[in-house]
Amino acid sequence: MKARIIPIVRTVRATLPPGRDLVAPPEGALVDLRGRRVRDLRISVTDRCNFRCVYCMPKEVFGDDYAFLPRSKLLSFEEIVRVARVFVDQGVEKIRITGGEPLLRKHIENLIEQLAKLPVELTLTTNGSLLRKKARALKDAGLHRVTVSLDGIDDAAFKRMNDVDYAVGDVLDGIEAAAEVGLAPIKINCVVKRGSNDDQILPLARHFRHSRHILRFIEYMDVGSSNGWCMDEVLPSADVVARIGQEFPLEAIDANYPGEVAERWRYTDGGGEVGVISSVTQAFCSSCTRIRLSTEGQLYTCLFAQSGHDLRALLRHGNGDEALRREIAAVWRGRDDRYSEIRTAATSLPGGKIEMSYIGG
Repeated sequence: MKARIIPIVRTVRATLPPGRDLVAPPEGALVDLRGRRVRDLRISVTDRCNFRCVYCMPKEVFGDDYAFLPRSKLLSFEEIVRVARVFVDQGVEKIRITGGEPLLRKHIENLIEQLAKLPVELTLTTNGSLLRKKARALKDAGLHRVTVSLDGIDDAAFKRMNDVDYAVGDVLDGIEAAAEVGLAPIKINCVVKRGSNDDQILPLARHFRHSRHILRFIEYMDVGSSNGWCMDEVLPSADVVARIGQEFPLEAIDANYPGEVAERWRYTDGGGEVGVISSVTQAFCSSCTRIRLSTEGQLYTCLFAQSGHDLRALLRHGNGDEALRREIAAVWRGRDDRYSEIRTAATSLPGGKIEMSYIGG
């Protein structure tokens, strides 16, 4: 039986006026030039990673001689918490810890413990390699849930994508550990690169059905300037949904909250949920509520940005929280980013965009 494909969420987005969120922002919220409020803060705590995924940190660029940031350049945990507190005062409701691989940052659970005191949803994205070791400490520190990157369920395919010969079984073990301690619902993210791992779509769907985890497929993006991106290697999310739907009937379901980037689907037999993130073929710039803080304190208003705004200088030159608040407000209110809406062959060429390993996905 062929699935009935009804893109409900995309239909809603397509009818929105340009630059409008799905609902009016609350009174007093920071709003940018396109009417989008700030809601989500993503904090990168390291630019290092123990994987060399072909779409993010290819070995030919991030080799043994690559110069990562020295420790003195990184924001301290105290500096991160201070910035986060100001953001929460300005309307941020969700904080995601990213990298690089954030579990490589020493004593990351100490940062989690401090951030957990803020009235926000606190999450972390990881490649899962250290999750078995860290899951209990993260949960005890106050982390709410994790998202795990997993670009294949077949061991050979997974090793081909991570390019460091890391076994898929170890990541699955980390996912199990996270579930055991209650870091749920766990989201499993797969970046789909046509011709590289698109043969893993159905095996992943089969594996995670009835697992209570949420599997999501992300279109291969032209983030940064190192991954050799070309449109021919993008598999549209509509094709992903169609492939799964041919084997397992699906039905579309509503977004969890205004501005959610993933289109959500569920198996009609009760097998759980699957999602797709279509930032190339179906841009969602009009409802983007995310802002990013880099490892060294640069503030970026778009994943595809070419430059940031220096908060570290404010932090280290004796400025008070009010100066931080004014700077953050000015940055967001001047924001007009919509890269994915205006993406062309020219804009996608290497041109100094910030690497994803530096500011997180």
